[in-house]
Amino acid sequence: MNKQLQQFLTGRIWLREHTPFPREVIDAHIDSGHIRLKRGIESDKSTFLFWKLKKNFCNRCHNTNHSLFYKFHCARCNKSCVYCRHCIRMGRVSSCSELILWNGKHARGANDHVFDWNGQLTPLQQKASEELLVSVERNESHLLFAVCGAGKTELLFPSIYTCLQRGKRVCVAAPRTDVILELFPRFQKVFPKTTIHALYGGARDQEGFADLVLTTTHQLYRFENAFDVVFVDEADAFPYYADETLQRAVTKAAKKDAAIHYVTATPNKSLKTKNQSMLSKRYHGHNLPVPRFSGLWGYEKKLKKGKVPYKLQQWIEQKTRDKIPFLVFLPTIEILESFPGDLPRVHAEHPERKETVMHLREKKIPGLLTTTILERGITIENVHVAVVGAEQPIFTSSALIQISGRVGRSSNYPTGDIVFFHHGITHEMDRAKAAIEGWNKG
Repeated sequence: MNKQLQQFLTGRIWLREHTPFPREVIDAHIDSGHIRLKRGIESDKSTFLFWKLKKNFCNRCHNTNHSLFYKFHCARCNKSCVYCRHCIRMGRVSSCSELILWNGKHARGANDHVFDWNGQLTPLQQKASEELLVSVERNESHLLFAVCGAGKTELLFPSIYTCLQRGKRVCVAAPRTDVILELFPRFQKVFPKTTIHALYGGARDQEGFADLVLTTTHQLYRFENAFDVVFVDEADAFPYYADETLQRAVTKAAKKDAAIHYVTATPNKSLKTKNQSMLSKRYHGHNLPVPRFSGLWGYEKKLKKGKVPYKLQQWIEQKTRDKIPFLVFLPTIEILESFPGDLPRVHAEHPERKETVMHLREKKIPGLLTTTILERGITIENVHVAVVGAEQPIFTSSALIQISGRVGRSSNYPTGDIVFFHHGITHEMDRAKAAIEGWNKG
């Protein structure tokens, strides 16, 4: 038996043709029964009224949406095949594809874990952390509702360490790559002897069996019956809350009957669980910065003409003069890319997003233009924030709350400017401001 193959495949469901191991090694383990095969796409015909419909099911992402399957002439099997368009970015899964799963004894970690964190939880944090730990030990789902900057990541540490000590495999998932990039070095520092993998689109190959996996929810399409405990961070974020296949991916990745725990500052109704903890104060005890509204009339027309509205230009220039790092959130990629000037800018498909954000953190650039891709999951000391077009539909109340939460996160700089530039105040803007003011009142 190949130990590296065992470590790689334990808990995974993988496209056979994309495996990083030689074909003869895979074939030998199939023959020995260590690997079992599963068809890429399952199809069956069913009759609805007078129509015969062909139902398809993707065994990797569990997609059943008829419009996301496409028929084509397959050169591999020389027949008409169906492939799943939903998870195409991870390699095409079609009717004649084979998915491989480990069928032998599962790999195990070293079980030599160290908890290296000298931080001090506040009484409120300690209470929420203990409540979460009780739910984890009882294997009951838990919702940790903690405002932006409350230190919710630190609240997870005791529960994760307890699980690791007991030989359990733990997953921390989040919808956004930026959240995983932010968490990875923090978890490496706290659990220095634990094998931790960070999985996201474009991540490098990582060796060994990981007791702790930090991953985007998309990457969980490639897991099945893998984790004893799952934490979903920023569980209300797009696209997770709007995509049932991502939600099923989390359930599929967890072992049977394993509890799934949720962590967010802006929970929606679908995240309500029996066990809940509420943390309405930041770890440093200061109030959340409250957004201010500022009219920016006709900003779209001016930007299309290549002119930055005067009020916005003044705001940018002032932050630059005062050497205060800043983020300017824009409603569309089109406005972002055509924004006048040479300020760095990032969006979801930006190839150097990680490096550009790091440049802002290291004060190599004065500020950054961004879409909502950076609404959560990043911490930059003393950053100030402007939202341009806060009235537009993309800026929901939860998005505006998360964006506001980028400000004042550091105990050294607990305050800061958060301004909603708008062409008319919306209910979503009012809801966001009212929620923040309500939390500050306790």
